[in-house]
Amino acid sequence: MKIDISKSKKENKTGSKLILRYCLLAMFILAGTSYSFAQKADSKSNTEARVTGLKYISVHVLQLEKTLKLYREILGFKMADAEVLHGPGLEGMLVMKLKADDLTIGLSLTSPEFLDSIGPIGNTNHNHFMLKVNDIVPIGDKLKEEGYELENEHYARDKYTFFVGPNGEIIGLSGWD
Repeated sequence: MKIDISKSKKENKTGSKLILRYCLLAMFILAGTSYSFAQKADSKSNTEARVTGLKYISVHVLQLEKTLKLYREILGFKMADAEVLHGPGLEGMLVMKLKADDLTIGLSLTSPEFLDSIGPIGNTNHNHFMLKVNDIVPIGDKLKEEGYELENEHYARDKYTFFVGPNGEIIGLSGWD
C-alpha cells in the first residue's frame, strides 16, 4: 500500500484553514453579540436619572479688574450677558455671564452696601457649579434619603436646587435645558 504524503499534507492544511475560518467567524459573531448587549445596557442607562453635563460655573468676584483680565483677555471668554439682581440676599448683585464655546461662567459681584447680606446656600454669591440632569426628581429624592439638605424643597416644580457636597463644595442641579 502506497500513501501519498504530499496529498495528506494538502488535505491537513485545507482542514486547518477551514477550522481557522470557522474560529474567526465564531469570534466575530461573539464580538458582535457582546457589542450589541453593551449597547442595550447603555441605552437602558439613558432612561435613568443622571447628570448629563455641566451647565455653568459660578465664581464670586473679589477683584473685578484682575478677574475680567484673566477670563476675557487671557482665557478668551466673551461677555454674553450682565444683569443686576434684586431680591432678598441678592439685592444689587451684578452677575456677568462669560462664554467660551458651550461653557458658561457666571461672575457675581455684590455691591459694597450689601456685602453683609450674602444669603443662604444656593445664593449666587457662593462659588458653585451647576450640573445639568435629565430628571431632577429622583436625584433630589435620593439626595434627601442620603441626608443631604436641599436648598430648594420645590426642586420638582422649579427644576433646580443646591446642596453642599461632602467636601464643602456647593453643587447645583438643573433640569432646565
